[in-house]
Amino acid sequence: MCPLLTETASEDEDSDLAADRSAAEVIDTMAINLPRHVLAPVLEFASVSFHHNNPKYREAAVTSLGVISEGCCEHLKDKLEDCLKIVLEALKDQEQMVRGAASFALGQFAEHLQPEILSHYESVLPCILNALEDPSDEVKEKSYYALAAFCEDMGEDILPYLDPLICRLVMSLQSSPRNLQETCMSAIGSVAAAAEQAFTPYAEKVLEMMKGFMVLTNDEDLCARARATEVVGIVAMAVGRGRVEAILPPFIEAAISGFGLDYSELREYTHGFFSNVAEILGDSFTQYLPHVVPLVFSSCNLDDGSAVDIDDADSVDNGFGGVSSDDDVNDEPRVRNISVRTGGNTSYACYTVLNIYIKTMTEDDDKEVVAQACMSVADIVKDCGFAAIEPCKLHCPVTSWPQNIGLCCIVVKKYPFCVSDMLRLAEVTLILLRQESSCQQVESDGEDDGDIDHDEVLMDAVSDLLPAFAKVMGSYFDPIFAKLFDPLMKFAKIMPLVLKELASSDATNRRNAAFCVGEICKNGGAAALKYYGEILRSLHNLFSNSESDDAVRDNAAGAIARMIMVQPQSIPLNQVLPVFIKALPLKEDHEESMPVYSCVCSLLLSSHPQILPLVPDVIHVFAQVVVSPDESDEVKTNIGKAVSHLISVYGQQMQPILSALPPAHANALAAFASKR
Repeated sequence: MCPLLTETASEDEDSDLAADRSAAEVIDTMAINLPRHVLAPVLEFASVSFHHNNPKYREAAVTSLGVISEGCCEHLKDKLEDCLKIVLEALKDQEQMVRGAASFALGQFAEHLQPEILSHYESVLPCILNALEDPSDEVKEKSYYALAAFCEDMGEDILPYLDPLICRLVMSLQSSPRNLQETCMSAIGSVAAAAEQAFTPYAEKVLEMMKGFMVLTNDEDLCARARATEVVGIVAMAVGRGRVEAILPPFIEAAISGFGLDYSELREYTHGFFSNVAEILGDSFTQYLPHVVPLVFSSCNLDDGSAVDIDDADSVDNGFGGVSSDDDVNDEPRVRNISVRTGGNTSYACYTVLNIYIKTMTEDDDKEVVAQACMSVADIVKDCGFAAIEPCKLHCPVTSWPQNIGLCCIVVKKYPFCVSDMLRLAEVTLILLRQESSCQQVESDGEDDGDIDHDEVLMDAVSDLLPAFAKVMGSYFDPIFAKLFDPLMKFAKIMPLVLKELASSDATNRRNAAFCVGEICKNGGAAALKYYGEILRSLHNLFSNSESDDAVRDNAAGAIARMIMVQPQSIPLNQVLPVFIKALPLKEDHEESMPVYSCVCSLLLSSHPQILPLVPDVIHVFAQVVVSPDESDEVKTNIGKAVSHLISVYGQQMQPILSALPPAHANALAAFASKR
């Protein structure tokens, strides 16, 4: 296949049928499916052909490296330095076709060989800057693509290059033809995302330039308008609310008016813009909701088949004999996907929004869209905080779930999550876990890696719903989780996913994972037992000094308590209890108080031999709990009963322990112990 990359298509030959293009597509497919077998021969071909006198061979050499970068990414990372030498040298080639192929390959590297390629920024960025001055518009366009892909994740490493980059990009934006302006704007957005606050000195000029693009209405200009809309949202996120709030209204108005132009890509980028602006402005975005929410809903309800004619869709040429892109045929699912994200970020979980999400989760046939709907529901619940549960006389129409839950209503911020809404979401979750939703019934011509990836993304998102629901509903979630548990455990990846999140760099993820693993153990019975050892090892890390988040540690304690309560014989209590008790009292998440202190009290009331040596430490913890205004009387009463039991059984031994307490603590503890 590689020698075919050197073929030159005749002028009257269909470019889609050209030998070089077809060879590139075959090599790309082979790299994705057989990476180990593809890498060595392609590297050999590239190394030899790069020194060939014929520029078509040099072009083919760097193109082959770019083509395999996605499929062979893990193996290519080990050879990255050698491959970069070839590509960066090709950027200086006297032949335009070679420089164009090199800029394409560099863009592919930047996209698929993250994060390893970022360590080479000192050699890569100057070469890209030089390529932006190339006399060929084709080379420039591909260099903008490479720059956008490379810069996005650079972070503060981009700062030394920020001024020359922005100066070059702004000049290009002012003087380039439309197609180059579009890719140039994409690069500006990536630079802003990487630079964050350091982009502030350039924000005003860039935004003023974007304003001109956001009023374009001719069909041939709408792609540029879409890119400009995206850039405004990115720049606003980068520099922050204080810098842009006053100047955003005309941009928001332009974005809203753009919906009337009925252009799919503009819709997509406008939803991303609304998502960013809603996050920046917070409650100040409320004034725009009457205008934005109907637009979001209209995109959520798009019909895949009505807006895109696949046969007539323009192909996307991403460079040499390109590996074809199927973005066009996926336009409508992508727009629905972005729309669902926009709805989630507003955090206004009204009844209509839930209806949209539920309809999407059950009826949409695109797994990525359904996954995004699931993540948005979870985000709404988490972003609105841990809800208070208030009793109300609400008849629950969902008869297939336990009726006793119908007497509560979960209130989140301004809008009520009524239990009927939660039960509807729980039923939808059950449908997804059983793989009975519309998107899970769509048959493909054969299960490929893409299908498997989409399945994993979807089930990851479904799994994220459970800890979010549990946090909102508290103990009321127990009977619902019991109904979800069997299908959940049949999806064998749930426990590995939760265990992975226990080591997440994000504290919220660790916190939710700790809670989730405790609930799984509580309800999982024998099916969860085989994971106990791995769970305990993972939770142990959350009790170490390296864990800086108190809520994470509190939820880890809650998980340990649930495990002890259901399977005490499966826990090495002599090792676990000292660590567990040392983490008490709970410091932030007092919703875990009842399971945690009930577990300790149960061990004390049964005079369990492993808890008795720890009684002095336990009494010290109990004394702090009973004087805490954050703890409920129910928790304190249970502690009083346990202390009373200890005094009655171990009277003389308890006196020195109680006497060592501060007087206020001792008196409070005695008061609750006497209520027995």
